[in-house]
Amino acid sequence: MRRFIVAGWLLGFLCAAGHAACDTGLAERMHAKLHPKRSLDHELAVCEPWRAVPGRFVVVLPMPRPGLDAGATRFDLDVLVIQQADNGNTERARIVSRLFEEDALAQDAVRIAEIRLDTARYALAPEARAFGLRVLYQGASRANPYARETVSLYMPQGQKLARVLDPLEMTLERGEWDTSCTGTFETMRGTLAVMRTTSNGLPDLMLRRTRSSTRSLLQGDECVTQERPATSDSVVLRYDGARYRAARR
Repeated sequence: MRRFIVAGWLLGFLCAAGHAACDTGLAERMHAKLHPKRSLDHELAVCEPWRAVPGRFVVVLPMPRPGLDAGATRFDLDVLVIQQADNGNTERARIVSRLFEEDALAQDAVRIAEIRLDTARYALAPEARAFGLRVLYQGASRANPYARETVSLYMPQGQKLARVLDPLEMTLERGEWDTSCTGTFETMRGTLAVMRTTSNGLPDLMLRRTRSSTRSLLQGDECVTQERPATSDSVVLRYDGARYRAARR
């Protein structure tokens, strides 16, 4: 039964992949304007409204780096905050903030299945809102199912877009089984919340993670699954003036 839960969790994420490309072609036009000589991974590209700021969109342009071994791909990322024109003309959209990241993502046996905008309201200051980018990684092995999701936080600082939280693992599902019954599976779920305390002008963040695992064995003709007690932990992330980092204990 556990294997079907894993498959269902992956399917839920992949169903959202159809929103990766911007219906108006805004992402494609920005790519053609800024990187006319680079290829764009259209399946992973993102163009979504930033609902916390009316009239603004977040565009993510993942561009494969050339010259790598077969089966491995590394990506440069151009992350843009775009202001839509008042009349809705996307041809007149302008870049408000931007961050170009070289060699930002990599995939080999574990592929990048989706990049999506995190629409949670990360209000880090009265005039400073951040947004998240979530990256879903998926393994291809049936006997060793694997999926993980990371989140990064970006905050506009004038014309510059700063990444204030490096990729942080928020979800993990992995296992090893005989593809029939016997095997073990592990799950981790994380949440990120804005706290009332502050460090260097920005609120602290609370990361909470819960881990659980199961073991399945064939007993006679029946596949029996045993759940082990879940464990949880938490850590405070404090802003050091450039990045959020785990607080020292």
